[in-house]
Amino acid sequence: MVERSITHPSRVTLIWLGLLLLGLWSHGMAAVPGTGRFGLVLDMQGSIGPATADYVGRALSRAEVGGAELVILRMDTPGGLDTSMRAIVKAITTSTVPVVTFVAPSGSRAASAGTYILYASHVAAMAPGTNLGAATPVELGGLPGSGKPDSAEPKAGAEKESGKTASPAARPADAKTRKIVNDAVAYLRSLAKLRGRNADWAERAVREGASLGAEDALARGVIDLIAPDLPTLKQGLDGRTVRLPGGDRVLKTGDLVFKTLEPDWRSRLLSIIGDPNVAYILMLVGLYGLIYELASPGAVLPGTVGVISLLLALYAFQVLPVSYAGMALILLGLGLMLAEAFVPGFGALGLGGVAAFVIGSIILIDTDVPGYGVALPLIIGFAVASALTLIVGVGFAVRARRRPVVTGREELIGAPGRAIRSFDRAGSVRVHGEVWAARTDAMLEEGQAVRVTGRDGLVLLVTPDKERRV
Repeated sequence: MVERSITHPSRVTLIWLGLLLLGLWSHGMAAVPGTGRFGLVLDMQGSIGPATADYVGRALSRAEVGGAELVILRMDTPGGLDTSMRAIVKAITTSTVPVVTFVAPSGSRAASAGTYILYASHVAAMAPGTNLGAATPVELGGLPGSGKPDSAEPKAGAEKESGKTASPAARPADAKTRKIVNDAVAYLRSLAKLRGRNADWAERAVREGASLGAEDALARGVIDLIAPDLPTLKQGLDGRTVRLPGGDRVLKTGDLVFKTLEPDWRSRLLSIIGDPNVAYILMLVGLYGLIYELASPGAVLPGTVGVISLLLALYAFQVLPVSYAGMALILLGLGLMLAEAFVPGFGALGLGGVAAFVIGSIILIDTDVPGYGVALPLIIGFAVASALTLIVGVGFAVRARRRPVVTGREELIGAPGRAIRSFDRAGSVRVHGEVWAARTDAMLEEGQAVRVTGRDGLVLLVTPDKERRV
C-alpha cells in the first residue's frame, strides 16, 4: 500500500513535468530561433485575415521576448479585412522591435490593407517591379461620382503635393460612404505623419484608389528604399535611424543573422478555420449533427460532432465579418425545409426555404474582400443537398410515424385472440401466443374468436369477433 501511494503521485508528477518541458521546448524553439544577434523574417502572403493578424502579433511578441534586433515583414497581398489590418498596424506601432515591411519579390504588391501596413512600418522597402496603393475601402466599390476607375492615376502635373485634397468629383456622394472614406484617409494620413512619409499621396490612395510602382514611390517619399533581395535590404538598413516607443535606435544589420519564422500550428489552424468556406461547412455540419441527435436521441456521435463543429464555426464567425441577417436567413431556410416535410402542401415552404438558405449563404460574410466570400458552387451544392436530405429524410420519418404500431401496449388494441375456455364476465384468452386475463360483457365459448378493445393494467378488455372464426 505504501509503494502504491508513492508510485501513483510520482507517475502523475512525471507526466505533468514531461508536458511542461515539452511546452517550454516548443515555445523556446518558436520564440528564440537562434543565439547571438538575429532578426526574424515573417512572410505575409495572400489576403490579410484573422490568421495573419494572429501570426504577426504573436511573432512580434516573441521577437521582443527572444531579443530579436529586427523583424522584416515580407509582403505580397491584395488586401484583406479592415479589423485584421488594424490589429497588425497596432502591433507594429507599439512594438519595441523595429519592423521593416519589404514588398518582395519582384511582381508582388502591397495593395489596399497592405498599403496601411507599409505606411505603419518603421522602414518601408520595395523590390523593383512591385507596387502599392489602391487603398480605398473595398466594401465601397467604385466611388460614386468619381467618373474614373479606382486605380486611375491623374495626368502628369495634375497632382499637387501641397496638402490639397481630392477634387469634388472624386469625393463620395452619400453620407455613409463619406464617413468610411474620411475615416480611412485620417487613419492613413496619421500613419504617414508618424513615419514622416508622403501624407498627400496617402490620401489620394484612399480617395482615388491611386497606385505607385517602387521607383515612383521612392521618388515621392512614400517608401524609404528599394532593394532587389534580402541581402541588399540588409545593407541598406545598416546605420538607419528609426523611432521606437522608447526612443530612437540606430539599426546595425551588418552582422545580423536572419531566420524565417514559419506560422505555428495555432496560426495554421486559425487559417483553416478562418476560411469562410470552411466556417460555412462547419456551421452546417454542426446544425445537421444537432438535428440528427434531437431526432434520434442516444446516437451520441452526431451530437458530439455537431457541437464541436458548431463551436468551431462560431469561433470562426467571431473573427470574420459575419452578417447576422444572413445567419438568420440560413436558419429560417432550414426551418422552412423541415416544415415542408410535416405540413401538407405543394412545395411552397420547401422552395421558400431553399431561397432563404441560398440568399442567407450569399450575404453571410459581410465583405467584398477577395478570398473572403463563400463560394457560390458550395452554396448551391449544400442548398440542394439540404433540401433533399431534410425533405426526403424527414418525409420518411413522418411516414414511419404514421404507420400502425406493431409492438408495445398500443399494438394490443384491436389484436385478435381466442377464449381458452368458456367464461362469463372474466376468464382467460390467448393473444399473440400469450395467455392474458380478460373481461367481457358477453358470454364466450371455448375457442371463440375475440378482439381486444382495451386494456386495464394486465387485464384485456375483449369482445366477441363475429367476423372471424378460430
